Amino acid sequence: MYSPIPVLNELKDLYDSTRDYLADGFELYGYDDKTCFPGELTDPEFLSRLIPIAQANGTGSTYAIWRSSDEPDLTKLPIVVFGDEGGEYVIARDFRDFLRLLGYDVEITVDHDSAYYFRDEDHEHSGSHELFVEWLRRQGLAPAEDPDALIAAAQEIHGERFRAWITPFYEKLGWL
Repeated sequence: MYSPIPVLNELKDLYDSTRDYLADGFELYGYDDKTCFPGELTDPEFLSRLIPIAQANGTGSTYAIWRSSDEPDLTKLPIVVFGDEGGEYVIARDFRDFLRLLGYDVEITVDHDSAYYFRDEDHEHSGSHELFVEWLRRQGLAPAEDPDALIAAAQEIHGERFRAWITPFYEKLGWL
């Protein structure tokens, strides 16, 4: 079993069944592989509250489940992104919203001021996009039409609390 999350296991099976990207820049990691975080972030409390699940873009940003509470159903917890050059944000209220964001099929851009998905008019979908959209529909989901709205909703609910949680870890490292 890949993970304790049934829908993530199904996603992994789909991911393994194709050679093309399901979503632009999205590559699953080994479940809960902490090596994706910078080597300085070794605090056990920090690491215990984050479950890395995937590479978010071609430059090494990371998607992770944030254990914002002791909720046993990990699909109900928020998804965060850590930018490869800085910046970290709550981008999805839960796993369902995260899957919808992936369905938009664009790499996320993460910087110190924001995280967003941008798709220009001549964007070509990933090779396995249609296969992923079919899978989403079987999950009762549709790709996000407005990813910024999903990110804004996640930030509204979890953004300040995430910032308050992560700040002491960064302060210890002198990053703030």
